[in-house]
Amino acid sequence: MCGIVGYIGPKDATPILIGGLKRLEYRGYDSAGVALIDRGALETRRAEGKIARLEGVLAEQPVKGHVGIGHTRWATHGPPSDRNAHPHLSTDNTVAVVHNGIIENADALRKELHRKGHTFRSDTDTEVLSHLIQELFEGSLEEAVIGALRVVEGTYGIAVVSSKDPGKIVGARKGSPLLVGVGDGQYFLASDASAILAHTREVIYLNEGDLAVITADGYRILDINASPIRRSVETIAWDLDAIERGGYEHFMLKEIFEQPQTVANTMRGRLRLEEGTSKLGGLNLSHDELMAIDNIVITACGTSWHSALIGELMIEDMARIPVEVEYASEFRYRNPIVTPATLCIVISQSGETADTLAAMREAKRHGARTLGLVNVVGSTIAREDDGGIYLHAGPEIGVASTKAFTSQVVALALFALKLARKRNLSVTRGREVTQALDLLPNQIQAILDQADAIEAIAESYKDVHNFLYLGRGYNFPAALEGALKLKEISYIHAEGYPAAEMKHGPIALIDEKMPVVFIAPHDSVFEKVVSNIQEVKARGGKTIVITSRDEPALAGLMDHEIRIPETVDMLTPVLASIPLQLLAYYIAVKRGANVDQPRNLAKSVTVE
Repeated sequence: MCGIVGYIGPKDATPILIGGLKRLEYRGYDSAGVALIDRGALETRRAEGKIARLEGVLAEQPVKGHVGIGHTRWATHGPPSDRNAHPHLSTDNTVAVVHNGIIENADALRKELHRKGHTFRSDTDTEVLSHLIQELFEGSLEEAVIGALRVVEGTYGIAVVSSKDPGKIVGARKGSPLLVGVGDGQYFLASDASAILAHTREVIYLNEGDLAVITADGYRILDINASPIRRSVETIAWDLDAIERGGYEHFMLKEIFEQPQTVANTMRGRLRLEEGTSKLGGLNLSHDELMAIDNIVITACGTSWHSALIGELMIEDMARIPVEVEYASEFRYRNPIVTPATLCIVISQSGETADTLAAMREAKRHGARTLGLVNVVGSTIAREDDGGIYLHAGPEIGVASTKAFTSQVVALALFALKLARKRNLSVTRGREVTQALDLLPNQIQAILDQADAIEAIAESYKDVHNFLYLGRGYNFPAALEGALKLKEISYIHAEGYPAAEMKHGPIALIDEKMPVVFIAPHDSVFEKVVSNIQEVKARGGKTIVITSRDEPALAGLMDHEIRIPETVDMLTPVLASIPLQLLAYYIAVKRGANVDQPRNLAKSVTVE
């Protein structure tokens, strides 16, 4: 979940590294640093805090060079501090390493290296790598790195430079993403393409176990035995504008307002309106294989887990196949019941989420077919799954997911529809769903047009300490997602519940200081939700109600109303999530929070 960038070429590396780190800061922002080969010597500059602090250090202590690596950190081992910031040096200051992941046997290695005379200067697990590489160095940096990686246990995406082999950067990956960028007479290493997109769109994605050796003359890809490997060069489809704020105050707000387009992109070329079905070419499942599925497991984390809950309801309702939703972090530790007749759907915006990737591999080990729903082309899940659906939502920079969530729900709807029509869903109902999907982009825009009114509601609640979000059926997962958004970016305690469960405990919290958000469109359980709203009002609670039409039954029960367009029940969570995102965003901004980089969070969780 940290960010890595490296450069080798004719230009001064420092501004290129800093520019890359700024684009990676959403992946980690506890501390940052760079290491460059300057006139044959290895120089490092590090600082706790945001990239701006590192820029200040570099202004006071400039360093230049044509070879360098940089890192922005999300702390795992050791608190954020200058001493724990990457890059980490060897005892003799000849090797510098930046690292994403966790070295699980770091303590044992540290003790052994200490006995050999190595001095450690940080609390991190990463530092053992620099000392190991120094210990094993015999003239070739890549050979020393390979030797070190044979000893360590855990996960890593690393970049290494050494003053003893100065015209070279060595990178390697196991469980943490890394790619090589190919420019015009210059080469790059990065954990995310956004870091180098200003310089090149040509990249090579490293696979598990790959090692890259980059010089001014080119690159080589090796395996752990130093044998050459061929990897194809791919072109990034999106451009620099996609990772700029484009006039919006925050990336999160930009991404919220992009959803009419991103939802349309997820559906583009996939809807079959007349046939009442969808076309999903990447599933790699024949008709017979689809028909042979007798159960589905969906595994995900965080926001993706909420979309999975909605997908469960969709698939069971339309395709009549039993579905189980699992936290990816728990899945592989509980001996799950998975067979060759199981389809395992794994959902991850980044396609690199460590727990979700591990869950997918566990399902494959049990013989299940796997289907990945990811947003990042070339990600590890996309390369290792048996088939998949790309979201095509474009880069999501804000740490709190917005557009990826709605695209995930739409992708799940497309899959559920295809599966159901293959079985026994009528063309009439299929057309009802496809027509509703087709309307979504314009309906989302209609909600976004109410942003000023939602901001006014946020003003009334910016100083509260607790929130409750309630919904039923398809809208219970939407309530969970709304509560998570508020927690993530405003630091207000919020909980989501099925509306009827309120009276089984949470109702004890209701008083005039407790605002409650109800998702209450005119759906099959509307009357039941009205009863729950009445229970809150009877106890003095404040109500924010998301509705879809003028409802006499709600008269006098709403302190604030947010109107969304009507749609089929299964798509209501897509529309309901838009005002919930805006409400969380505006409350957070009014509280002075950093909505794009909330404390303690990072965009892609690539460690367990």
